[in-house]
Amino acid sequence: MPSVLITGASKGIGRATATEFAARGYRVIATARDPRALEDLKVDERLRLDVTDQAGVDEAIAAAGEVDVLVSNAGTIFVGSVEASPVAEIERLFAQNTAGAIRVTQAVLPQMRERGSGRLLFASSLVGRIVFSGGAAYAATKWALEAFGEALALETGPFGIHTTLLELGTVNSGALDNPLVYRLPDDPYTALATDRMDGTGALSTEEAARAIADAAELDAPPLRLPVGGTAVAILAARKAAPDDVPFIPGA
Repeated sequence: MPSVLITGASKGIGRATATEFAARGYRVIATARDPRALEDLKVDERLRLDVTDQAGVDEAIAAAGEVDVLVSNAGTIFVGSVEASPVAEIERLFAQNTAGAIRVTQAVLPQMRERGSGRLLFASSLVGRIVFSGGAAYAATKWALEAFGEALALETGPFGIHTTLLELGTVNSGALDNPLVYRLPDDPYTALATDRMDGTGALSTEEAARAIADAAELDAPPLRLPVGGTAVAILAARKAAPDDVPFIPGA
């Protein structure tokens, strides 16, 4: 049976994805920074994996054994205008959302290349292609992830490895219920943050998980796969819009 390793499986999309793959008969290796959060998941292995810790990543991948599918899902978010965003916090987002995803990918690639097969699935976002006011830092980590994903498709495709960037719309995962927010004193940007997604048409974590698992089973998976009606519509509008002015979804 094929095996899948999932990062950030303790909650939200990652947890639902672990359950979905298990229901489809995969050998599921669920990982999280605190494996105790995985104890009630009905999966084959539960491993500690902090994507920002190289030694921990190496240890987890060695313990996982053969990995046919990597679902790179671990990530974090904060909200704030560019001016209000602490650079140290921007760096923290890149360390987890972008560098962390690549760190785990680098760890599984040697065995995939040797076998001549493998699937790399990245939980990207529609904000990997657009940006909302107050969301530049998070979007930037996903834009960067999209560049790495496209390069991986070019570099590893000849070895039989498929890369897919799942451009998810809003998902009711809890990540945006009470996000970390940075504001300036008497914040002059508050009134400008009118183009953020309001949750209309949000996917459930189970719907997102099914889309991820479906992508793993495609014979010829695309590089980019918008997930959900909102993502499909907004990304189509972005493609049709001119590039010489900022794109405002819904405008």
